[in-house]
Amino acid sequence: MPVNSFKNFFLSWTPSAAVLSRPCYLAIANMLEDDIRSGKLAPGTKLPPQRELADYLDINFTTVTRAYNLCRERHLIYGSTGRGTFVSPLPGVKAGENGQDRELLDLGMVNGFDTVNKQIIEATEAVLKKGYLEKLYSYTASFGHLHQRAAAVNWMRKFDVVSDEEHTALFAGSQNAISAALLSLFKLGDTLAVDYFTYANLIGTAHLAHIRLCPVAGDDGGMLPEKLDEVCRKHRITGIFLMPNCANPTGITLSGERKYALAEVIRKHGLILIEDDTAILPPGKGYRSLYSMLPGQTLYICGTLRYLCGGLRVTAAAFPERFRTDLLNGLFYLNIRTSALDAEIMTELILSGKAENVLQEKYRLSLRANRIFSRIFPEETAAAEGAFFRTVELPENFSRPQETEARFEAFGVKVQHSGRFTVLSRPGRNFLRLSLSSAGSDKKLRTALMLVKMAMGKI
Repeated sequence: MPVNSFKNFFLSWTPSAAVLSRPCYLAIANMLEDDIRSGKLAPGTKLPPQRELADYLDINFTTVTRAYNLCRERHLIYGSTGRGTFVSPLPGVKAGENGQDRELLDLGMVNGFDTVNKQIIEATEAVLKKGYLEKLYSYTASFGHLHQRAAAVNWMRKFDVVSDEEHTALFAGSQNAISAALLSLFKLGDTLAVDYFTYANLIGTAHLAHIRLCPVAGDDGGMLPEKLDEVCRKHRITGIFLMPNCANPTGITLSGERKYALAEVIRKHGLILIEDDTAILPPGKGYRSLYSMLPGQTLYICGTLRYLCGGLRVTAAAFPERFRTDLLNGLFYLNIRTSALDAEIMTELILSGKAENVLQEKYRLSLRANRIFSRIFPEETAAAEGAFFRTVELPENFSRPQETEARFEAFGVKVQHSGRFTVLSRPGRNFLRLSLSSAGSDKKLRTALMLVKMAMGKI
């Protein structure tokens, strides 16, 4: 067989021929496994072509082929047609394996770094020591106790939302607030204007409520006011749903100028506005909410509270007098009130100052997670600072949502396809929304993102 000189020829892996024992294929496989598990060969490393490695070791080509096949069976490496052989992101774990020894990494659910819970536990312990705890178990105050609503009123002022206790209600999460709004403020057959890509649960609830969704074109700055005006002139639009801060799933934040322009169109056409605010931290001076621009026609949902703790199902909403009776009746009859105990823990977090501390800590974690993402996907567009999720553009052959998500799950990672977030049959764009807050650690996040890249054929 030919024997080449590799003194000036790079091989990513160069096992020693001097220590080869018989059978040679098994010795090569064991050396490769040792170097992978020790970290000498990092996940994603491209291994030498089998013929080149055979020449380097001065052995038969089929011997290397047997060694590589054995390492594939051990789930240490994988092959990509036309591209080569690579070290697996999770050495020793079979892609698509459903056994208990396999962990499916979650980049689908945006849970808000729920490992940050020390101050949540402290607030819970403080609530349990209060003398009026038994009152929280009574079946009263369907939209929140007075002092709980007062705490929510003070919190929402940080987001330029000035309301009072009589025009504030507590819901068991933002999704329930949206459900109550759609079922109480709108009627069968009404039409709601939405972005091309919008909150998936809004789409599902609107379908259940038989409310039509009319997509409105936008750009990198969000929904276009002139397109909204055009849609309102062509169709009978009753309301509009907007996420002004780090919109889910696109991550777009509306500028002050864009908000003013949209508010003019919404005012002109008398639309009911559902403002789902998912800002992570209270904004700085000069910030204007859509609610402050359209106080008489806006339901403001304070989605920031959802990030405190996934297990605390509490969200506050502010509304004008014209919505009061219908919205509170909807909350009562749908029986989607929040737990009084959860609401009390939220109140304790706000009044003690721990709420902002928790969010600051989660914000710092999100900055770190975004840096990890940007190192692995440097080509993707920037997002709002400290975003809890990012998007990754997909090629055209990843256009089917269920098939695409199943493919990524087979590689060991949960993702959510853009098809979940649109009512358009041909949105003209395919992407993944990847949660940066649910992996559980920086190491797992890196591994999960590498799995995504592997599933896309980028490594």
